[in-house]
Amino acid sequence: MVKQTDKQPGVLRSLDWWTIAIYIALLAFGWVSVCGASYSYEEPNIFSLATRSGMQVVWIGTSIFIGFVLLMLDDRFYDTFAYVLYALLLILLFLTIFNPHEIKGSRSWLVLGPLRIQPAEFAKFATALAISKMMSTYGFNIHNIKHFAMACGVVLIPMLFIVMQKETGSALVYLSFFLMFYREGMPGSILFTGVAMVIYFVVGIRFEEVLLFDTPTSLGRFVVLLLIQVFTALFTLSYSHDKRQFWRMLLIPLGITVLVFLFSYYVIPFDIVWVQLSLIAITVGYLVYLAFSTRIRTYLYIALFTIGSVIFFNLANYVLDEVLEAHQRVRINVLLGLEDDLAGAGYNVHQSEIAIGSGGIRGKGFLNGTQTKLKYVPEQDTDFIFCTVGEEEGFLGCAAVLLLFLALIIRLIIMSERQPFKFGRIYGYCVLSIFLFHVFINVGMVLGLTPVIGIPLPFFSYGGSSLWGFTFLLFIFLRIDAGRNMVRN
Repeated sequence: MVKQTDKQPGVLRSLDWWTIAIYIALLAFGWVSVCGASYSYEEPNIFSLATRSGMQVVWIGTSIFIGFVLLMLDDRFYDTFAYVLYALLLILLFLTIFNPHEIKGSRSWLVLGPLRIQPAEFAKFATALAISKMMSTYGFNIHNIKHFAMACGVVLIPMLFIVMQKETGSALVYLSFFLMFYREGMPGSILFTGVAMVIYFVVGIRFEEVLLFDTPTSLGRFVVLLLIQVFTALFTLSYSHDKRQFWRMLLIPLGITVLVFLFSYYVIPFDIVWVQLSLIAITVGYLVYLAFSTRIRTYLYIALFTIGSVIFFNLANYVLDEVLEAHQRVRINVLLGLEDDLAGAGYNVHQSEIAIGSGGIRGKGFLNGTQTKLKYVPEQDTDFIFCTVGEEEGFLGCAAVLLLFLALIIRLIIMSERQPFKFGRIYGYCVLSIFLFHVFINVGMVLGLTPVIGIPLPFFSYGGSSLWGFTFLLFIFLRIDAGRNMVRN
C-alpha cells in the first residue's frame, strides 16, 4: 500500500519535468526534420496524412498518449510484470522470424494491414525490465560467474532472435547493456576486452596488405601482435600490482621485437610475425607458470585474454569474408578506406556528408535544402535524418540537437543515481545505455565515423515503432523515478 503525506507529493508533482521538457523539444525538432526530409512540392500540405510529416504527427500524438498511460500505472507494475513482458516479447520476436513479409531484406516487420510494427523496438524496454528485475533480486552478485552468465543470457536471447530476422543493426544495440553491467560492478577487463577486439579488427583489416617498411611483414599483423603484448603487460600491472613482472613482460618482448625488426630490415628480410607469435606463446607459458606457482588465478585469466586475442585476430579475416553478408563487408571496407564505392555502399554516407557540409554554420533554412529536396540521400527521413538537420539548420542546428541529447543523458544519469532501489537504478542505466548507443552510432554513421548499421536517431527518425519504443523506455523510467519518495507499507 502507498501512503501519500504532505511531504510526499503525488506522481505528477514528483515527475522530472526537465526530462519531459527535453522529450517535447526533441519531438518538435524531430518533426521539423521529418518535414524537411520528406517535403514534396506535389503535396505542400505538411499536415496531410498522405505525407510522412503528417503521419509523424500521428505517431507523436500516440506517443504522448502512451507516455501518459505509462505514467498513470503504479510504478510497482513494471517490477511485478517484468518477466511476463519479457516472455511475451520473446515469443513475438521468435514468431517474427517466420514472418512472410520481407522489407529491405529484413523479416523484422509485422505487417498488420496499413500498420507496420517492428517488435525489436519494443523488446528493448522489456529486456531492460527483465534484466533489472533479475539483477535486483536478493543474492544476485555480478561477480558470480553463474549469475553473470544468466544476466548475459537475458540480453543475448532477444539479440539472437533479431539476428535471425536479418536485422543486425537492431541486434547490435543490445551490446549497450554491457555499459550498465560495468556500472553495476562488471570487471572493467571485460569491457576493455571488447574495446580491444574492435581495435584488433580495425587495425588488422585496415593495414593487412601494408608492409612494414622494406620487410615482408604485414603492418596490420605486426601492430596488433604488438598491442597484444602491451595489453597483456598492462593487465598484469593492473591486477597483480607487481611492477617487476610488468616491466619484465613489457620490455623483454619489446626489446627482442626491436632487435628482430632491425635484423630483418638491415640483414635478412623475413616475416617478424612468427617471432612475435613465439614471444606471445612464451609469455602465455610464463603466465601459466605464475598462476600455479603463486596460486593466483588472475595470471591464468590474463593468459586466457592473450590466447583469446590471438585467436580472435586470426579469425578476423574469416569473419569478414565468410560470416558477414556481402553488403556488410563492403560497408566495413568503405569505412576503413579500403574501397571507395561512391556509387554503391559508400553512396549514402558520401551524400550525407555533402548535405551536412553544404549547410555551413547557419544552414540553408527550413525546406531549402537542395540535397534533401532532390532526394540525393537515401533514407534521409529515417536512418540518415541527421543530415537534414545539418543541411537546413547548419552547424548551429546540429550542435543544438547534440546538446539536447547531452542534456537528456545527464538527466538520466542524475535520475538513475537518486533511485532508492536497485531495480530503478539498473533500469535507468539500461535506458541511458540504449539512448547513448543510438545517438553515437547514428550520428557517427551519418558523418562517416562508424559503420552504416541502420538504426534510428531517437525521436527524430520517421516511424511509429521506433518512436513508441523510445517513449516506452523513457516514460517507464519517469514513472519509476516519480515513485521514489513514496512510503510503502
